[in-house]
Amino acid sequence: MMMTTTGRRPAGRRRARAAAAALCLLAGALTAAASGGSPASALTPPVSLTADDLTTWQTNGIVWSLAASDDGVVYAGGTFSALRPPGADAGVSERPALNFAAFDAATGEPTGCELSFTMSSGTATVRALALSPDRKTLYVGGQFGAVSGVGVSNIAAIDTATCTPRQDFKVSVSATVRALAVTSDTVYLGGDFNKVAGETRNKFAAVTTGAALKPWKADADDVGRALEPTPDGKRVLLGGNFFKVNGTTSHALAVVDAATGAVVKAYPAGFIPDTSTVQDIATDATGFYTANEGTGGGVFDGRIALNLSNFEQRWRDTCLGATQAVLVHNGVLYSGSHAHDCASMGEFPDQPRKHLLAQSVNDPKLLPWFPDTNDGIGEPVGPRVMAQTDKGGHHYLWVGGEFTAVNGVRQQGLTRFADGPDTGAPWVPNVSLSTVAPGKIEVNWQASFDADDGELTYRIYKDGATTPVYTTTGYSVFWDRPQMRWTDTDVAPGETHSYRISASDGTNTSAKSTALSATVTSTAEKYPAKVLADAPTLYWRYDEGTSTFAADTGSGRDNAFLRNSPAYRQTPAAIAGPSTAIGFDGASQYAYSNRRHPHPVRFSIETWFKTKTTKGGKIVGFGNVTMQNSTQFDKHVYMRDDGHLVFGVYNSGAKTIVTPGAYNDGAWHHVVANQGSGGMVLFVDGKLRASNSSYTVNQDYSGYWRVGGDNLNNWPGKPTSNFFAGQIDETAVYPTTLSSNQVAAHYALRTG
Repeated sequence: MMMTTTGRRPAGRRRARAAAAALCLLAGALTAAASGGSPASALTPPVSLTADDLTTWQTNGIVWSLAASDDGVVYAGGTFSALRPPGADAGVSERPALNFAAFDAATGEPTGCELSFTMSSGTATVRALALSPDRKTLYVGGQFGAVSGVGVSNIAAIDTATCTPRQDFKVSVSATVRALAVTSDTVYLGGDFNKVAGETRNKFAAVTTGAALKPWKADADDVGRALEPTPDGKRVLLGGNFFKVNGTTSHALAVVDAATGAVVKAYPAGFIPDTSTVQDIATDATGFYTANEGTGGGVFDGRIALNLSNFEQRWRDTCLGATQAVLVHNGVLYSGSHAHDCASMGEFPDQPRKHLLAQSVNDPKLLPWFPDTNDGIGEPVGPRVMAQTDKGGHHYLWVGGEFTAVNGVRQQGLTRFADGPDTGAPWVPNVSLSTVAPGKIEVNWQASFDADDGELTYRIYKDGATTPVYTTTGYSVFWDRPQMRWTDTDVAPGETHSYRISASDGTNTSAKSTALSATVTSTAEKYPAKVLADAPTLYWRYDEGTSTFAADTGSGRDNAFLRNSPAYRQTPAAIAGPSTAIGFDGASQYAYSNRRHPHPVRFSIETWFKTKTTKGGKIVGFGNVTMQNSTQFDKHVYMRDDGHLVFGVYNSGAKTIVTPGAYNDGAWHHVVANQGSGGMVLFVDGKLRASNSSYTVNQDYSGYWRVGGDNLNNWPGKPTSNFFAGQIDETAVYPTTLSSNQVAAHYALRTG
């Protein structure tokens, strides 16, 4: 279990929810509508902070706790010994700061408040900070024996006006203090301790603001990590590792009486799994929110929103990735974690870790706010604590932790964000042109990405004009960048036209995409016209240049993400006409569908391939993840080392059919694999090569269509490589089974 603490947000800084504001929905004519987008609910509050990090002084270690005052001072505690300027390398221009520092919220620079927290043996650390309601006292908890030479015992009170330890606040705490919360007359503390002021207090305790032990008791059987009084002052919310409070079973979360410590609300077994803990708690006017971390099987790592009216759950998310900190600002729940898989709640699957997220307090759906840190040092998670305050008319969110980079740039221990200025432009759109149909040019593009805006405006420029010929909007996030399309019918056969596209978040606009040109045809291309007539779910022709985008020529607009820079524009292509193929290296390159598909009960897979490999590999298939090898994978066509093709599905074991001949001869081959009520059928080069009428069922899971590689562990005839080395072209997936006549007709049109 990771040893962390909760930094407190100052009372009074938690904001009431801003007025509901609708995010724009996808707009534009039918031909420009994006598919697969996920526009936010009209009841979702806007994220008022940008994803652009501001220059901030750094620490040389971990920041475990933060507290922010109304006068624009941010206090930081942790395990560090020095500060250094923004961007400076470790050891450069450092000044001493022993486990504590204070900063100007608006500039990110240290103030004159300097204290050192030490102990005679072992490593001192500051794990919790909390300001009194009147902001005159900063309470500090952790593991330390002295504050700037003044003896204390794991807890101290600092006069904020003079930045000196209060001599009238001294109480002995037997072990580390990890959480603090303060009211007008009480200091609540949580941690590892079992005694306070010489009396038994297991993991939680309360003292007066004059350091006298109170009779309040909320004894727990394991570490206390989070404390938060309810806004009405009647209850205290407890979080940690515990399984019982005052003998009552309530794992990781409990609500107790603020005056006595008696349990008011216990949570039943399984509400938070035994393998998970509560690391932090935040409140607003109507709810409270938990940060959860899990270890091992049955892990729960996400956030829970609960109502203060009855202490029952409002929502929870099931993202994986050890949430450490939560904070509410203007109706938005900000969190620090190392989230890496949110597929269970319909969000991103198996992506590289994302450390900062935002959600509405009323809805677990992720909002478009994606600044990022790295994991950092120590017990690598990244962010550990958050605090918010205002100064000079701006809202500031401070983040502390063990990270050593923010938004890809060197920055250790601390960072901050504000409500402006917004300086980050969206990514330049990836564009593809299609002239499959006569008398028009289809302009397709992959929706862009902006770190703090989901709804973007796209402008299309034709033939070098400075005024856009078309403008539309679309919603996108980093894992879901749907294909958009505009059809130019103001053209004539034989004409050549060029197009560029820009993306704007309303404040910043990307550069225009590289100009692409296409010549209008007078007759339809026969092969793609035939494929489109059979209504594929997706149809990738691989005619793009260097980008991460393969356009879907069909009406579904389920574009492909291309991974690890495959070889673009390979010629000759599989079919005649102005088309190209794509090449995969057999090591790491592949493509996957932007859209997550429900379990296909019946389907047809069609593609062309060319190879001389003797290591086999997956040509096309269905898998449950996108950024790594799938853990559920079937509905695939792969090549064995000997060049034979295998079509396989999973149903209580692998069910496969195999071609009698080999196809690794360096020539283009056409393969179609069907499964439906008639079983499994495999065609190669227009002819039936293998079938089994009894194999009518495949594994039930949602997933992504992948081309060029994925997991093949434990499949019959498993090749040397999971990834296919060769060229692929004209990939289509259908929601029905193609007949033998349809397959033969497609193959017959290979020459135009």
